Amino acid sequence: MSPTLVLSLIAGYFVVLIIIAYLTSRKATSESFFIANRNAPWYMVAFAMIGTSLSGVTFISIPGMVAGQSWSYMAVVLGYIVGYLVIGTVLMPLYYRMRLVSIYTYLEQRFGFWSYKTGALFFLISRAVGAAFRLFLVAGVLQFAVFDQLGVPFAVTVTVSIFLIYLYTFRGGLKTILWTDTFQTLAMLVCVGVSIYLMADELNLGFAGLVKTVKESSMSQIYFSDPKDDKFFWKQFASGAFITIVMTGLDQDLMQKNLSCRNLQDAQKNMFWFTLAIVVVNVFFLSLGVLLYQFAAAKGISLPTNPATGKVIGDNVFPLLATNHFSLFAGIVFILGIIAVTYASADSALTALTTSFCVDMLVISRYPEAQQKRIRQATHFGFSLVLIVIILIFRAINDQSVITSVFKAAGYTYGPLLGLYSFGIFTSRGLHDKLVLPVCVVAPLLTWFINANSKDWWGYEFGFEILILNGLLTFLGLLAISRPRNLELNPVA
Repeated sequence: MSPTLVLSLIAGYFVVLIIIAYLTSRKATSESFFIANRNAPWYMVAFAMIGTSLSGVTFISIPGMVAGQSWSYMAVVLGYIVGYLVIGTVLMPLYYRMRLVSIYTYLEQRFGFWSYKTGALFFLISRAVGAAFRLFLVAGVLQFAVFDQLGVPFAVTVTVSIFLIYLYTFRGGLKTILWTDTFQTLAMLVCVGVSIYLMADELNLGFAGLVKTVKESSMSQIYFSDPKDDKFFWKQFASGAFITIVMTGLDQDLMQKNLSCRNLQDAQKNMFWFTLAIVVVNVFFLSLGVLLYQFAAAKGISLPTNPATGKVIGDNVFPLLATNHFSLFAGIVFILGIIAVTYASADSALTALTTSFCVDMLVISRYPEAQQKRIRQATHFGFSLVLIVIILIFRAINDQSVITSVFKAAGYTYGPLLGLYSFGIFTSRGLHDKLVLPVCVVAPLLTWFINANSKDWWGYEFGFEILILNGLLTFLGLLAISRPRNLELNPVA
């Protein structure tokens, strides 16, 4: 594919997004920016959330990882179902009863000021790192497909990518995001469907042959029974449940969309249909991964490998095949798909970071609307710069699959949120509020120390379940600084 063609696709795509943003951001207020005036249709929210949840990590890393991890990731996806059930029946009723704009306001009412600020701080760190990882992936693909050939530095690619996101989100916020993400989710689903069809066609497979090829492949194994294996089914399943609870239910980004529904019943319908859709879509991505490796083997294509380890670099497999070995049409579909799914996640994350910082840290509601607008836009720009810096740092140090990096980072940064909310919901005790931040800092450090030595100590290697360990250590730390709750000092709404 020529760089000119790819640049034209990107330009045309963003013209559509900017038009949508213009039409949806007129007369935008803080309420529409943060929670879309609480009148978003549930089916629109459910559809838009698919693109937000998946990101370019799903589009690239999950198909790429099947050679080394088989379909073990499907155990994580099945765990999602349990996680979404907890969100819909435990967390969402709580958030709607309290009519929250930022979900971390719950911590203030339950424990106090410092608990509230600690929760918001860990979200800001978690989402900034997670969004940067996802953007790093798509920027790398665009660099590989276009900008290396033009001699454009990676830093410029990243800056332009984030500037484009800023351009169509800085005015309308969530009200705009719901519309742009609906468009981008549709584009992503069309692209993955077309990609699977084109791969099956290249391999001369009908529908029955496609299903048989995937089912009989050694790469489609889901169940792994060795508890010491990082692919152990039940370890992956439990990790998926907890990852969902923290990365959706305790995350302002995803819950901000849920809180934009008209009422709790609509939000729960959104969660049910979204759960069903996310499982099906992940099956498609894993199937695509099997087909990619089958295609490469059938055509005798050498896949990119890490010179140090000799292992295939999974994140580069789909981009390499799509841009160098597929038809022009298939390459165009791939580029549009990766742009759609990644920006659907990144634009939502940037808006959520702005919302949390403005509501939780700056208490923006105390200012008049005109000043709120200036603060929102300045904060939005500031977080755009933060994402650029994190991406450039990550490029310098990353040596593993981005999907693995995202979940490992989540284990360390979301663990304190898991511990805080678990303690608040499942106990009736209060906390020495000023000691909450030290506990939430020490717990991830202890988690890192245990993780670094667990293989030598017990012959056990932690995977995504590092999140559970971190949450447990946080919970125990909070228990140590707890006291019988004085209902007058720490009321629960």
